[in-house]
Amino acid sequence: MKTIEIHTDYIQLDQALKKEGIISTGGEIAPYLESHRVALNGAPVHEKRKKLREGDVLSLDGDEYRIVRVS
Repeated sequence: MKTIEIHTDYIQLDQALKKEGIISTGGEIAPYLESHRVALNGAPVHEKRKKLREGDVLSLDGDEYRIVRVS
């Protein structure tokens, strides 16, 4: 399982995908969500700006990322 480090209370889904280099711009999030399996803590996600918080597990086509807050 990979990690996505955050320094605030949350990160939006589109920002997390940009941070990981999965998408290049925010405009790519809608097509990405339509063509990939995206889940947060096991539940499907369709919201572009869904808030991801510490401890959440994001699944992208089966690859899992844990949200970790660092100070």
